[in-house]
Amino acid sequence: MQEREVVLTKREVEARLVPAGTEIMIPSDTFVTITQSLGGTFTVAVNGNLARIEGHDADALGKQPLESSFDTPEDGTVNENQVWEAMRNCYDPEIPVNVVDLGLIYECKIENGTEDGNHVYIKMTLTAAGCGMGPVITDDVQRKVEYVPNVDKVTVELTFDPPWNNDMLTDEAKLELGML
Repeated sequence: MQEREVVLTKREVEARLVPAGTEIMIPSDTFVTITQSLGGTFTVAVNGNLARIEGHDADALGKQPLESSFDTPEDGTVNENQVWEAMRNCYDPEIPVNVVDLGLIYECKIENGTEDGNHVYIKMTLTAAGCGMGPVITDDVQRKVEYVPNVDKVTVELTFDPPWNNDMLTDEAKLELGML
């Protein structure tokens, strides 16, 4: 995606203010500036604020939704690599690094063949405990992992123990953020 692309909204679209997480409606025919387009979601500048627009509303920006395509394991189990790939498509709307490389995923456990079917359990944190976008980010992780073939149930637990710090960033994330 090119940096700072200005577009005119094609229809009214729901968004969430960053970092508060408050829902807003952006009217049709409103100029917005796309500041980040990663993992199928969009961060836009509108009326002096940043807001996040979900990928399923990409058409409101004149964009195509991100299609995820995974091969379905024939044995009916969940492929762990696909789960991690799905999580790598989840981004904080203010930081151009995915939640995995940010070090926000503390645990990912897959239980195939439980009474609930194939269950994926994820324990994660946020970069800041008071982040209003926390529910949006955790919902994004859950939703994207649900699209992995053979996943029947996803549980995302949010924790702040231990608290996140910069040491949890991967080297790739540090490089992207200019910390190396």
